[in-house]
Amino acid sequence: MPFHFTNWDVVLIVAVSLQATVMAYLPLPRLKAFAYVLPVPFTIASLALGRTIDATNVMGVLLLFAYVQGVRLLYQRLRLPIVAAIAIAALSYTAIGWLLAPVIPEDGATFWVSAAVTLGVSIGLYRLLPHRDEPSHRTTLPVYIKLPIIAGVIVLLVLAKEQLQGFMTLFPMVGVVGAYEARHSLWTMGRAIPTWMVAMIPLLSVIRLAQPSLGLPWALVLGWAAFLTVLVPLTLRQWRAGSAPRRA
Repeated sequence: MPFHFTNWDVVLIVAVSLQATVMAYLPLPRLKAFAYVLPVPFTIASLALGRTIDATNVMGVLLLFAYVQGVRLLYQRLRLPIVAAIAIAALSYTAIGWLLAPVIPEDGATFWVSAAVTLGVSIGLYRLLPHRDEPSHRTTLPVYIKLPIIAGVIVLLVLAKEQLQGFMTLFPMVGVVGAYEARHSLWTMGRAIPTWMVAMIPLLSVIRLAQPSLGLPWALVLGWAAFLTVLVPLTLRQWRAGSAPRRA
């Protein structure tokens, strides 16, 4: 069956391309990380898919953390080129999501159990990962070159949306390009992901509860409210901890 781009697919390509481009031009590591964790791709990808939020979305939260850490370990520990590290991590996410999507039940019990487990893991990671000072970096490529490159990458990802199901909504669309732009501050980016993970569980839970009665668009609005209510104070706390003077 031939693939046809929907209006939401086009919006997804444009929005994610702009988000990744903005991230590329932000110099401070923590601002890059904050731009990265805003769930713009999740929101539009959910509307493009039109599916009920289920456990595949929750599992995608864990896989995204694995993606970011995978890029960091491959690049910083194994000394692979950054493009190779991103490609291996992204292909691994795709392969795992492709294999798991058909076998993960869509029922409520599976969703709530996976959400509870993921929340516990996320809180633990948030508390355990320490701050590290990393250098600022801003892309030097002109925006008229950077933006088409990013858009081309996103188009390729959209083509695989049906096979990935709920994993598509959490695929690191911004992260595929963002990891390259944040290659000098991958620890800071990875440290922001548990904060995002903690906030994503309320977002997914609210949508799961509200979608049957309100429909997906309004459920997403309520989910964003829950997400920001959690993300903003946790991020500010993390920033304050990173800025606190260290004892001699």
